[in-house]
Amino acid sequence: MNIRFTIPGEPKGKARPRVFTNNTGRSQAITPKETLSYENLVKWVYQNTYGARKLEGELEARIVAMYSIPKSMTKKNRQLIEEGKLHPTKKPDLDNVAKIVLDSLNGIAYSDDSQIVKLNIEKHYSENPRVEVTLCEADAEKK
Repeated sequence: MNIRFTIPGEPKGKARPRVFTNNTGRSQAITPKETLSYENLVKWVYQNTYGARKLEGELEARIVAMYSIPKSMTKKNRQLIEEGKLHPTKKPDLDNVAKIVLDSLNGIAYSDDSQIVKLNIEKHYSENPRVEVTLCEADAEKK
């Protein structure tokens, strides 16, 4: 079974938690609001599309991060984008995009993201910024 869904908007990466010492002298980690907000968007899109459907076993994930094309981009570079020869080299880093998406789906699309045994992730430019996610059983191609 293939699960495909699209997260609208500019791709976001998982930010590191902010650690501070509270009144009792204990360290406490706080996840940044922007990260929580994006994780909630990922969960909402998945649940709105697939409800409570959960994948089992070893899984493969494909994530395509589509970044908006800068207005200052030259015509020459726009042509390279159309030809698939120019990709974004800006933040967020791909590993952080994968982390925020896969962590968001923990307990929702699958029991734990440790089930992901194969990951393919790419960056592209688009007039319509978004993140496209595909999840499937890792051995689905062999069947």
